[in-house]
Order: sequence, then C-alpha cells, then structure tokens
Amino acid sequence: MTDDSGLTAARSRAREVRSLYEQLEGRLLGRTWTLPELALGFTHDAATVGRLVLAAERTWDIDGDTDAELRHKLAECLWWLFVLADRLDVDLPEAYGATMDRIGDGLRRAVDEDPG
Repeated sequence: MTDDSGLTAARSRAREVRSLYEQLEGRLLGRTWTLPELALGFTHDAATVGRLVLAAERTWDIDGDTDAELRHKLAECLWWLFVLADRLDVDLPEAYGATMDRIGDGLRRAVDEDPG
C-alpha cells in the first residue's frame, strides 16, 4: 500500500493556492474558471514541459534557465492535477496509491514469471 501523506499535504496546498486564484478571478472576471478552462490551463503547461524537456536535451532553445523553468512547470502541472481532480471529485492521493499498487503488483508478477 502506498503512503499518500505527502500527496495529501500537496493537495491541501494546491487547494489553498486555487482558493487565492478564485478570489482573483472573481475580482477580475466576475466568475471563476470553468472546468474546460482549467483543463486548457493544464494542457498548456504540460505542453510547455514537453518543450522544456527538449531544451534540457538541447534540441529546443529557450530563453532563461531551463532547469528552473522545468522545476516550475512540473510543479505547476502537479498543482493542475490536484485542481482538476478536486473539480471532478477524484481523490487523487487515493487514486494514485491504488493505481501504483495495481501497476506494481502486475509488474512484480511479470518480473517474477519464468520466461522459459
């Protein structure tokens, strides 16, 4: 069983930050972002991670510190996942633990199989 205490704390921080964004959105837009807008924000940042990975491999040129940008965007993508999971009523720490247990069990069985 996977310990999800770190993910639970991360989810709590993500909720705090999202609440601040919602206050700002309310002031600037008169509403908070919709689920499709949130999903689009995530996909934009995930695509940026792809470009930053290329930059880290020196196949895509960017302005700025690639390592710092990559750390930032990976953290933002994790934040987006918590935000989306909350909006979709998915307990991400539980889902992650259950998924890793299932995948890990299957992989252990495959590794332990006698190939001959």
